[in-house]
Order: sequence, then structure tokens, then C-alpha cells
Amino acid sequence: MFVDEIDIFVKGGDGGAGCVSFRREKYVPRGGPDGGDGGDGGSVWLEADPALTTLLDFHYKRHYHAERGTHGEGSNRHGATGQDLVLRVPIGTVVTDRDTGTLIGDLAVPGQRVLAIAGSRGGRGNARFASSTNRAPRRADLGRPGPERWLHLELKLLADVGVVGFPNAGKSTLVSRLSAARPKIADYPFTTLEPTLGIVRVDDERSFVIADLPGLIPGAAAGKGLGHQFLRHTERTRLLLHVLDLDPQTGRDPLDDHAALNRELRAYSPELAARPQLVVANKSDLPEAAPRRERIERHCAARELPCFVISAATGAGLADLVRGIAAALASGELAPARLP
Repeated sequence: MFVDEIDIFVKGGDGGAGCVSFRREKYVPRGGPDGGDGGDGGSVWLEADPALTTLLDFHYKRHYHAERGTHGEGSNRHGATGQDLVLRVPIGTVVTDRDTGTLIGDLAVPGQRVLAIAGSRGGRGNARFASSTNRAPRRADLGRPGPERWLHLELKLLADVGVVGFPNAGKSTLVSRLSAARPKIADYPFTTLEPTLGIVRVDDERSFVIADLPGLIPGAAAGKGLGHQFLRHTERTRLLLHVLDLDPQTGRDPLDDHAALNRELRAYSPELAARPQLVVANKSDLPEAAPRRERIERHCAARELPCFVISAATGAGLADLVRGIAAALASGELAPARLP
């Protein structure tokens, strides 16, 4: 099960209580107060772990508490600080306060940490209250209770290239041919229900990460189909591959599909709609695909959109596509898409 959005409860450690104590030893007159302070409570941290790919672990456990500080003791012995609790999350996790929506952190680098909630301070022992006018204070502070909050964790996959298109356009087949990823492939809509990452090797020195994303349908920006669950994973990609279906048996026009894809991207985020894109016309091995192929090529030429004609099933055109993607990523400054 792929979990990419979840709420968890975190609580900082309680502070330990201060101690009321007086030094009483033979031959030590007027020993005075010697109560130690309570220890501070532990904090809760979130850390990006490259070994994780989903928030599934938090599906089974939602509440997390850091260790409390121990109480102070006599002889000026201070309580120990509670241990911090470190929760590991996948790279690409965005952390916000569930109730206020305030951004707490964006964990995009391996090993990066963000403080989810701080522990509370321990109470002062009675030795802290001694003064010239109060030689025997009988007062100590209680440790403060640890703060608590609900966090919203949202995973946005980190990939160089995102593959978008209508259901059954051949996205999963394409990713499986380019990389070692094995997404589910079947002849029915919404075969891909969760994103799949794959690494594409260009040569001995170059590679890139490609993401097979669930199929997009009209109204996705408003939540239809997989809606926002699909679109959030396109936000971090540097380049989008728009896979268009050349099969006339679908009953759809590939140019209408391309326009619909861009409308949904624009409705979700204007910045996302302007993301650089390559058009990939798939299923060129079908004999009746030639007229559609020519229309797509003319359409892309008029808008200065790079277009690659491939067959993911037979492998035709894939080598040129990989070189085109690598060249676009290596250029550093990708030009935004020019859309109608």
C-alpha cells in the first residue's frame, strides 16, 4: 500500500520536577538547600531517509511522544534530559501544522532534519531560590508539560521526469521499458493507482529518475479521479513527458487529450502548466496510427514543442527519447512550454 498523505500526533517530553532538599551532614552546620533541577523533556524530530518511499509506517501508528526528563534529586543532582525521538520519513515529505496550515519544513535532502515539537524545560530545585534573605527555601518548580500538536505529512515524489497522460496511453509500459521499474500493466483504466519511480541509465556517467504517475482525466484539478493525489507528484519534476495515444480504437483525439492535460495542469498550478515538456506519441507500431502521428507532429512544430514518436511495446524510438530527455535535463535552463 502506498501512503502519500497522513496526519500524526506528536508531543514533546514533559520536564522533570525540581527537588526540595537540604544538606544534612555531621560537622557541616547550616548545610543549606541542595535540591537539583529537573531534566528537560526530549524533542521530536523528522529526518529524511532515502531508504523510505512511502508514509506507510505512520498508517499503523499515529501518536508519538518524546521521553520526559527525570526529576531532580538531593545533593544538587539534576535530572537527566529526556531522549529525543527521531521519526524517519521519505525524501520529499512536506510537513505542515494540521490546524494552522503553517509550513514547518520541506525534507528534500537525505539526512535533513526538521524540529517537529520541542520538549519542555525541567523545573528548578530549591537550591535555585536561595538568597541572602531566604536561606532555606522550601520551594521548587514542577516540570512543564510537553507541548503537543497534529502534523500533516505530504509526500511529493522527487523525480527528474514525470510521465503524464490519459489512462491506458502506455505510460507504465514506457517506464518499464526505460528502467528496471515494474509498474502494473493492464488493459483497463486506472491500472496505475500509485506513483512508481525508476532510474534510467543514459550512459556510464549519466542517469535520471523517471516517475510513472496515475492517469489524468478531465476534472482532476477539482479532485475527480485520483485528482490531487496525482497532481501533487508532478510539482517537483523538472520535465514532463506528455504521452499521447495514437490508437484510433480509443475513440479520443490525441490533440484534444493534450489540450485537456494542459488545462488540468494549469487549473491546479499555473507554474506547473509552464513546466518544460516533451510530447511522446506512443503506439506508432499500429498501422492505422500514421494520420494521427502526422497531426501531432504538425501541432508540436507549430508550438515549438519537442516531439518523439515511439512504440513502447516494440521499443521503437526509445533510444532517441532517452537522448532527448538527457539533453533537455543537461541544458540547465529548460525553456517553459509554449501552450495555446
